[in-house]
Amino acid sequence: VHLFQTHMECGPPRINDKLMRFFDHCEKFLTEVEKNATALYHVEAFKTGPEMQNILKKVAATLQVPVNNLNADLIQVAFFTCSFDLAIKGVKSPWCDVFDIDDAKVLEYLNDLKQYWKRGYGYTINSRSSCTLFQDIFQHLDKAIEQKQRSQPVSSPVVLQFGHAETLLPLLSLMGYFKDKEPLTAYNYKEQMHRKFRSGHIVPYASNLMFVLYHCKNAKTPKEEFRVQMLLNEKVLPLAHSQETASLYEDLKEHYRDLLQSCRASDECELPKVNNTSDEL
Repeated sequence: VHLFQTHMECGPPRINDKLMRFFDHCEKFLTEVEKNATALYHVEAFKTGPEMQNILKKVAATLQVPVNNLNADLIQVAFFTCSFDLAIKGVKSPWCDVFDIDDAKVLEYLNDLKQYWKRGYGYTINSRSSCTLFQDIFQHLDKAIEQKQRSQPVSSPVVLQFGHAETLLPLLSLMGYFKDKEPLTAYNYKEQMHRKFRSGHIVPYASNLMFVLYHCKNAKTPKEEFRVQMLLNEKVLPLAHSQETASLYEDLKEHYRDLLQSCRASDECELPKVNNTSDEL
């Protein structure tokens, strides 16, 4: 489970799957991506491409089995067995011995392709389906600022929300983070060696995103300011619009004005109406 963390509401936890699992409630995403056999074309094409075929031949030779007995999915299972044991137990699995660094880079790309086309920039609906969650974050920040300006105690000084990588990747994509100039495809592995979209770095185990709201007072003037800082996996995340480490709250809202005002999940997730009428002769 990945931790998704924003700016502690008292009381028992509340389950709100429509907010945190928005993708399960978005008809357009479900139809055009989740249940669409062709949506992950580039993932399937890469599985049969030259980079993966080289690994299949190498592993078959190491294991002394016919290459036809192996496929990309089995190779992935072996690689995940190796990586999970290393990450969770700190144990080197025997399966690690059948891969080298170059193999790991190819298999990392295969996983990134899946995340890119299913949760990231591959399709617009992947990120646009998260706009309700994005707006919910700013509603909490707005409320805290309003209470502070009225000299009232902030009713929810901390709000914690928990989801999965599937929650966080679309949200970060919606905000414009980790976007490469060219899309990730089955055919540009070498060109994408230095890509920004590396899901293992963006959403590792216990990944978390924090919005920290600061109330700042200027010593020279009575003017007060509210600033926001974002942290991804406990590290400062430069703002997408300025690359600064913090932003005036109003400037941040202005940058995302379209998402805050115009992005409506009910509209974004609505399937195009099909006109089934026909003229009869």
